Amino acid sequence: MAEGREGGRGPRERMVFSAAQLIRRDGVGATGMRDVAAHAGAPRGSLQHYFPGGKEQLVNEAVAWAGRYAGRRVARFVAALAEPTPSALFAAMVRQWTDEYEAAGAVGGCPVAAATVDHASCGPATREAAAAAFAAWRRPVAGALADMGVPAARAEPLATLMISSLEGAILMARAEGGADPLTTVARELAPLLDAALPPHHPPHPTPDRSPDHDGAPHP
Repeated sequence: MAEGREGGRGPRERMVFSAAQLIRRDGVGATGMRDVAAHAGAPRGSLQHYFPGGKEQLVNEAVAWAGRYAGRRVARFVAALAEPTPSALFAAMVRQWTDEYEAAGAVGGCPVAAATVDHASCGPATREAAAAAFAAWRRPVAGALADMGVPAARAEPLATLMISSLEGAILMARAEGGADPLTTVARELAPLLDAALPPHHPPHPTPDRSPDHDGAPHP
């Protein structure tokens, strides 16, 4: 769930997008409404107009956006794979974060994870929004695994493993200031993920899914 482009967004959409980017960088507590308006290039007065529920509403919508965005990216990752396998999908999920490190010299956080761990700044509604966002990401990952031939009973648990491993590696990469945890988790999980495919059952092409229209390069 990394930063993308703003082209074509209206003021409301820009503020949701900006909130997601600031939350992933600074956390919920350090992200102020005025900061969001400034980042989005929107008038301060528009905050109350578009978000009468205040910061909690804005944070919840930013978290929901991040979950939808991450979910839509799954189809694009699969479509770009020469041979769709669970390990190749996970490597693509990881690569968007290692690419960010190579481009920016740092790994940004995930806005959904930030909202989840920032208990002091978030209420029950935000935790519920974060849970829904993770579900919106997990479902298409599980669907992609099932399309590859992973048995249905294992597809969702493996999707949970992939997302939780990626989130943990992102956290460690930010703490260490390098991408090594990300490359390590992709390498070490690869055999386990591909072992979920039945023997002599090559993955079949994944059906076309809706493209990502958020215009972002990468939760």
